[in-house]
Amino acid sequence: MSAIRLLVLGAVRQHGRAHGYQVRNDLEYWGAHEWSNAKPGSIYHALKQMAKQGLLLAHEIAPSTAGGPPRTEYEITEAGTEEYFSLLRTYLTAYDQRPDVLTAALGFMVDLRREEALDLLEERVRAIEAWRRTVVEHYTPEDGPGQFGHIGEIMNLWVHTADTGAEWTRGLIERVQGGAYTFAGEGEPFVGVLVDGQENPYATTERHPDDTR
Repeated sequence: MSAIRLLVLGAVRQHGRAHGYQVRNDLEYWGAHEWSNAKPGSIYHALKQMAKQGLLLAHEIAPSTAGGPPRTEYEITEAGTEEYFSLLRTYLTAYDQRPDVLTAALGFMVDLRREEALDLLEERVRAIEAWRRTVVEHYTPEDGPGQFGHIGEIMNLWVHTADTGAEWTRGLIERVQGGAYTFAGEGEPFVGVLVDGQENPYATTERHPDDTR
């Protein structure tokens, strides 16, 4: 699994129409370059690929009065919206040792209705518990990692990660059940995107050839 498609689709969707640098700026504002593969090259590649796949519609707009090449703005299509929600639901439920897919899904979970988000989070707990059972078929936590030598520390880590992941998810379920956050159909949700031209305090200094587009 890779979080980049969900992140890019979600960023474009929140703007309505966005150029590549806006998308990159938003993802850096969210810190996605630290916890996912959302690096500049990956972002621009994803935009172009998803435009070819019909998930995004590319609009070339006139260059600025200062000159330079035309800038491409992207708009999510109906197929892109379907892909977005499909990825969101999958990533909210799938148990993956890498944190990027869950982190991306959490950033967009309020685009779902509260009841559906709760159902998906409950499904996530069940997936974690099922995955843990496959580990303890071979590894007995009570006996400690030494039963497999130092390799047992890997299984020990897996079990602890599953346990803390399930505990954290149950806590999130309780918060959502208690009315936390604004979900789809409940009013105006919190949207953490930068206004065009707003300075990004978390921006990297790395430049990319498509930054002008």
